[in-house]
Amino acid sequence: DSSSVSSQISSGVTEIFSTDTAFAALKSDGSVVTWGDSSNGGDSSSIASSLSSGVSEIFSSDRAFAALKSDGSVVTWGHSDYGGDSSSVTSSLSSGVQNVYSSSKAFAVIDNDG
Repeated sequence: DSSSVSSQISSGVTEIFSTDTAFAALKSDGSVVTWGDSSNGGDSSSIASSLSSGVSEIFSSDRAFAALKSDGSVVTWGHSDYGGDSSSVTSSLSSGVQNVYSSSKAFAVIDNDG
């Protein structure tokens, strides 16, 4: 049910990504709108300011999302057992990330120094 975000996704959406039970829409202005199961990525309110601009790509596991930003940083949200909590590696994800890879339960990145 996307009715709570329908006005936000009525235009400008370039891609939609999914977990098992949630969705994330990447918009042309680099912002992200989420909906669906709140514990599996549908609620991104705790990091909303990080998703308001600059997102270039989104990746998903079964129950979490990772957003690669144009400044080389990565933001994650969703179920912590599926990669949604990257707080223990925040400093490694603050810049220099070239690519993100996902599995069903985790994310990995390659940064500028390999």
